[in-house]
Amino acid sequence: MVNGQPKPFSFVKKIELPGDRKWDYLKIDNENQRLFVSHQDRVHIIDLRTDKPIGMIGDLKGVHGVALAGDLNKGYISNGTDNSITVFDFHTLKIVKTLSVPGKKADAILYDPFSKQVFVFNNGSGNVVAINAVTDQVAGVIEVGGAPEFAVSDGKGTIYNNNEDSHEVTVIDAKTLKVKNRFSLLPGEVATGLAIDVENNRLFSGCRGNKTLVVLDALSGKIIQTLPIGGGVDAVVYDKDARLVMASNGEGNVTIIKQESADHYSVAQILITKPGCKTMAGSATTHSIYLSGADYESDGKTVAPGTFGVFVYSMR
Repeated sequence: MVNGQPKPFSFVKKIELPGDRKWDYLKIDNENQRLFVSHQDRVHIIDLRTDKPIGMIGDLKGVHGVALAGDLNKGYISNGTDNSITVFDFHTLKIVKTLSVPGKKADAILYDPFSKQVFVFNNGSGNVVAINAVTDQVAGVIEVGGAPEFAVSDGKGTIYNNNEDSHEVTVIDAKTLKVKNRFSLLPGEVATGLAIDVENNRLFSGCRGNKTLVVLDALSGKIIQTLPIGGGVDAVVYDKDARLVMASNGEGNVTIIKQESADHYSVAQILITKPGCKTMAGSATTHSIYLSGADYESDGKTVAPGTFGVFVYSMR
């Protein structure tokens, strides 16, 4: 901290990765300092101690997210194209099996250690599939409607899921597999990224429709504060030690927000990144953030060959 303000983030390096297709979620394994990077038909694995690629899981079908169940020596990958889940060995990274789950466009995926279940959020069919991570059998299907997006767990039996169509946070009981509440984000619209401060029971929801970050009481659903962020938000990360909330915006920046207290927040920095860098993960160990992206051709849509990678930003 400098004069009560967090140190500003700045660009550190780009980790080059092969492939020229679409990308989505990133996932950090803090225990082993690994970063999992989804990339259409593959997941890259980077050692964050060296910032070097150490492996790849390939032959995937429109991969979106990665969930890690280290206590069960498993990892799970959501394949949106054929609505399958790839199960891999947590340490060797070898594919163990492929599960078929009901629904359309498997997108966000979350492992909840409390219930030992994997939750798959089907963005195209408005339902959530719970998988028993011990047996890898489907435990239930939860109808939530709309288009489920990012999700988080409070570690005590409750799952929170942003819904970009209904502009709300859906609250799910991890044991009964029932929807127990719905928290409106309005006037916040098109909810995408979601993060949680478990200690203070606060949710941070990125709303793409009106470029805002909504701070919610995770118990009551009361809106605590609304802050401006950049356009095209996707991911939201909370760093509990640095007390920062960060929203990665596809227009080419990250809005970094200081948590002054559980009920008071202020924008501390607009970090300039690259257009299209909208997916992000944050390290609880290094307090760095990682965004995947690439350069574009003159049309602003076509990925320039050989330019994909992960951009690293840290506090200086």
